[in-house]
Amino acid sequence: MSEQGRDPFEIPQEMRSMAEAGFDQARQAFEKFLSGAQTTAGTIEEKREAVAAGAKDIGAKAMSYAEKNVQASLDYAQSLLHAKDLTEIMRLHTEYVQAQMRSLAEQASEMGQIVSKAAMDAAKPKS
Repeated sequence: MSEQGRDPFEIPQEMRSMAEAGFDQARQAFEKFLSGAQTTAGTIEEKREAVAAGAKDIGAKAMSYAEKNVQASLDYAQSLLHAKDLTEIMRLHTEYVQAQMRSLAEQASEMGQIVSKAAMDAAKPKS
């Protein structure tokens, strides 16, 4: 023991207080960091869900378009089998091409709207 009656290896109270304050600050900083990380993880999960829902809508619409286009092609092929002459074949072909061009334009427009909506939904902040 020293002259003051204290153990020479004893940590002074002032140093303990500073260490405790530093520890409390570190704990608070860690808790803020952890809270931010959890919020970010939740946001990422919400975005993933929005993107997955948008991709599902896009896939379903693409499948619908494919079915419609294949059916139109099969109907066209069947009508050609029943054509009586070259004039009728040319008329059927013209009608088919015109109908397909209209259909493809509509499908492209709808798909653009679906993709745009999916992108906006994915970028929209959750409230």
